[in-house]
Amino acid sequence: MFEETKTTVENTGEISSNFIHTFIEKDIAEGGAYYGKKVHTRFPPEPNGYLHIGHAKAICVDFGTALKFGGVCNLRMDDTNPTKEDVEYVDAIREDIHWLGFDWEDRFYYASDYFDKMYECAEELIEKGLAYVCELTPDQMREYRGDLSTPAKSPYRDRPKEESLALFRKMKNGEIEDGKMTLRAKIDLASGNFNMRDPVIYRMNRLHHHRTGDKWCIYPMYDFAHPIEDAIEGITHSLCSLEFEDHRPLYDWVIANCTLPAKPRQIEFARLGINHTVMSKRKLRQLVEGGYVNGWDDPRMPTLCGLRRRGYTPKSIRNFCDRIGVSKVNSTVEYAFLEHCLREDLNMTARRVMVVLDPVKLVITNYPEGQSETFEVENNPNCEADGCRPITFSRECYIERGDFMEEPIKKYQRLYPGNEVRLKSAYIVRCTGCKKDDDGNIVEVYAEYDPATRGGNTPDGRKVRGTIHWVDAQNYATATVNLYDNLFTVAEPEANGADFLENLNPDSLKTLTGCIAEKSIEEFEAPAHFQLMRTGYFCLDKDSTKDNIILNRSVSLKDGFKK
Repeated sequence: MFEETKTTVENTGEISSNFIHTFIEKDIAEGGAYYGKKVHTRFPPEPNGYLHIGHAKAICVDFGTALKFGGVCNLRMDDTNPTKEDVEYVDAIREDIHWLGFDWEDRFYYASDYFDKMYECAEELIEKGLAYVCELTPDQMREYRGDLSTPAKSPYRDRPKEESLALFRKMKNGEIEDGKMTLRAKIDLASGNFNMRDPVIYRMNRLHHHRTGDKWCIYPMYDFAHPIEDAIEGITHSLCSLEFEDHRPLYDWVIANCTLPAKPRQIEFARLGINHTVMSKRKLRQLVEGGYVNGWDDPRMPTLCGLRRRGYTPKSIRNFCDRIGVSKVNSTVEYAFLEHCLREDLNMTARRVMVVLDPVKLVITNYPEGQSETFEVENNPNCEADGCRPITFSRECYIERGDFMEEPIKKYQRLYPGNEVRLKSAYIVRCTGCKKDDDGNIVEVYAEYDPATRGGNTPDGRKVRGTIHWVDAQNYATATVNLYDNLFTVAEPEANGADFLENLNPDSLKTLTGCIAEKSIEEFEAPAHFQLMRTGYFCLDKDSTKDNIILNRSVSLKDGFKK
């Protein structure tokens, strides 16, 4: 399992300003609603699944906003619905947030910490005549919901508060069967905002809770619980996604009508949409439980654990979230831009290494048999501090099968009979021919080297257009390489009501065995990142070992993002 770290992001001024920050600046200015108070935000995930790239944006907004203003951010598990909650998800959420570089220190909470206070607030509303026990079935509630010209109705709206209080206590004690009664806020049945038409704030549900056990037979609805949680924790700014904009009047109503220690402000922003994937927890669970992917951390998944296993770095994801910005308008971002942000980061940090994915042996016929020599190769041309590594060279080496053509196509610049290429950092060689098996497959390529070109130099100034990578056949490691591509064949897998499963990409994973890598790769452990020369950026898989090297392609070298 990924080891939790405490690395935190420092405020270096790289957090882009946005409309949320403008609101907060006014709120904390002299005369503002929160003048003299520390900015206090929260990230409240529901522990019923793994976090995905969309959550990363919310994490960066919540934690990043607090960081920008020198404030603090709480982590709170929204465990008001015990149906699919599990401690497995709690641990995974904590792990992912720490991996991204954010920390909540000692401000880790559960919504269930406040169940007693929520119940008190519910009784307070009943006693104030602002809530009542309703016996409408779900079907009846939909039938009586009304429309824009017709108010909703409930025959139980004028139930005496004493009767509602007694029934509510029976609900709490498990004396009422599930689904028979709910507690509804008494607000406005004619409201144009249907969220205010006497919404349900408590429902019966005899389910075992992963923290409170069987103590409760009733559970609060999110719209009722969330503002109470925020107020108890002293949150100043409750930042949430745009679908909660129509719920804000209810949020404010709960704050105004319950005895609470603070009055948070809710601000909504557009959630992240990204093409070539799906980000519904339900649909991601379908992919996992249906066996379409190999678990939540499958590198094709948009989950943070999947992206981490694929080789995405915390910095690349934070940069992506910062650069797409924060707005009030929903939009879809190209997956290619996420890849672009990863390339930018890995280009500066990834160690270069030579790995041959489809090997064929190259025999340098005029190189002395039994002789070997060592070359120094830079680890990263963009980081001098990374230094160099030694690689060995001998009479036989492995090259990519695609780097030789017996009959070259037009503009082909690699090995073919009579042509010269540069073996990266070693020598210039001239191809002299090849050997085939009985089926016509090429099994060996032959060449002669020029001893005067050691290090790939051309002292006579001749032009050599092609440079290819290679690995010494006397000193190498074998590897399995996973080539990942988009999980879906189309940019919008659910467009026009399509079944997203029908758009799965059958070629989203190709596994290559028997690949040939530099011996030095055995020195590293997951999640070490590499640029495989001329191939792409890769990382060691979490299951990789010295004796069983597994490389995952993070992203190709070619940048598909149109700047």
